[in-house]
Amino acid sequence: MLRLDTVEAAYGPSRVLHGVTLEAREGEVVSLLGRNGAGKSTTLKAIVGMVAVTGGAITLDDRPLQTLLPHEISRLGVGWVPEDRRIFSDLTVAENLLVGAKGDGGWSVERVYQYFPKLGQLAGRRGGSLSGGEQQMLTVARTLMGNPRILLLDEPSEGLAPVIVQALGQQIAALKREGLTILLSEQNLKFAARLADRAYIIEKGQIRWEGAMARLLEDDAARRAYLTI
Repeated sequence: MLRLDTVEAAYGPSRVLHGVTLEAREGEVVSLLGRNGAGKSTTLKAIVGMVAVTGGAITLDDRPLQTLLPHEISRLGVGWVPEDRRIFSDLTVAENLLVGAKGDGGWSVERVYQYFPKLGQLAGRRGGSLSGGEQQMLTVARTLMGNPRILLLDEPSEGLAPVIVQALGQQIAALKREGLTILLSEQNLKFAARLADRAYIIEKGQIRWEGAMARLLEDDAARRAYLTI
């Protein structure tokens, strides 16, 4: 479904990605792992058009993305959940969800509340009054309202209490069972391992390891080299 082929990306004169190649097949969860600053977020931003792609190719079902604007990429079915959440703090939960609504696909406010029942209980609360975990759930739910074909999650477990991380993982697992394709950027290997079919490890803007998640869990050398702090 989604493929990056030797992608180069830069912030102004500073090149950050150096020939990144990865793919996410339809219906699978793929995790992009790495330490802070390794290039995970930049990879996701390159996919959605938020960072300049200076080389290589990004395709969705063989359609090039790197020449499109972010809103055009979104309309093709790429949903992005940014690390900093970017909710509308002055809008209620329900209003935040309606802002994200797009098309006549399968996601409605009612269906979102089935997956995130806590949001249904908080429908009238303003986004700025929510806890960090509640805001993260709202960001994921708002992105689903756009009826994405592939969901890009950037560090969803970052800064959340363990009990919230566990609940969020269960909700993402439910989306996986629905057949939604997910590209998950994470530092938390334990969280990613519960969800991902395959994994890539990025270090200094280059892919250093790729394979089945089960194989990564057995590869002590790779985990020590690229994931331990």
